[in-house]
Amino acid sequence: MASNSPSPRYAVADFSQIKGVPCPCGVARRAFYDNEDFPGTLHVTEISEDAKKHYHKSHTETYFFLECTDDARMELDDEIIAVKPGMSIVIPPGVRHRALGRMKVLIVCLPEFDPADEWLD
Repeated sequence: MASNSPSPRYAVADFSQIKGVPCPCGVARRAFYDNEDFPGTLHVTEISEDAKKHYHKSHTETYFFLECTDDARMELDDEIIAVKPGMSIVIPPGVRHRALGRMKVLIVCLPEFDPADEWLD
């Protein structure tokens, strides 16, 4: 039997149901691919050891730190800064970056994430 209800105008992601994939930072769970109402993707990334330094040619990433060990830091180009839960960093294209230490981050990636735009030195 067909439903007469219109389809929802919103999208829901349950990160506990999204399979984690390896990335230079650790393991990422990525949501909202191909969502015409959202021009990016939303990632929850768990970093269990020092990440590989990398950059993106077209992506801007905004990190929001959910959980961090006391010694957690970010390397941004040649600068290292301490991070803690509740902090956020905007990382524009071309900035070489990596996480140092253990942390869990929420990443907003604009435009939509493309694995071909991860460049290692």
